[in-house]
Amino acid sequence: MASLPTINYAGTFLSCYSDYKHQCVHKMRDHALVYIYAGELLLEEENTKTTFHKEECLFIRRDHRTVMTKQACGDENFKGIFMTFRRNFLREFYNTKLNKKAIPEKAEAADRNIYPIAPRPDLISLFHSLTPYFDASILPTKEIINLKEQEGVYALLNTDKIFYPILFDFTEPWKIDILEFMNENYMYNLTMEEIATFTGRSLATFKRDFAKISDLTPQKWLINKRLQAAYEKLQEEGKKVSDVYVEVGFKNLSHFYSAFKRHYGYSPAK
Repeated sequence: MASLPTINYAGTFLSCYSDYKHQCVHKMRDHALVYIYAGELLLEEENTKTTFHKEECLFIRRDHRTVMTKQACGDENFKGIFMTFRRNFLREFYNTKLNKKAIPEKAEAADRNIYPIAPRPDLISLFHSLTPYFDASILPTKEIINLKEQEGVYALLNTDKIFYPILFDFTEPWKIDILEFMNENYMYNLTMEEIATFTGRSLATFKRDFAKISDLTPQKWLINKRLQAAYEKLQEEGKKVSDVYVEVGFKNLSHFYSAFKRHYGYSPAK
């Protein structure tokens, strides 16, 4: 079954629809406030799995990876809105909108990445006010988007004081090991720009650091890694070619065949 379109307004908030089970890995570059209209959202990080249902709300912290599965529940397809808060927006909010006297003296953020949030009236009202834009051809203005983001921040701050140190921490993410990240995420459709960001680097710094650890380009390394993983799945696990090429990150079966034969000298079927 085909998926319905994802609608993205300036990268600020987006609505995701799906009429089938869709799984992807996300490295949250920005904080996200999420509301589930229908279906289920399954989040998995390390050995912990959490499922969010219809009319539930959550906050996802930036600079960490999570496997996200959007799936139908009964007869209802998945439908949700993800409102993201970029660093420059939060800096401007902190400098121009936030009442500094209201900042709690003792507010320490818990060492967590995912925060379930009770569906307060202000949050429900916020997300319901966005739905007309997803059913119409009229785009919201930048001013409207900015106001909705501000509304989201105020709602979070009113929910719990722990969101003060989370939202207004402007330190940059630490660099993480490039090969460790790529070995864990080679099968996902990530651009070089995304991989650079997810490892805490600019694209130029990523390419420079990668050249120190491999004679291959990052793109060539990814292809070789996918082919190696495919070989192991075919040879040792006895899987079918039609299943393996998708599992290791190839989009096209004919491309997989030609790349495999070029690398190993014979077809994956053989």
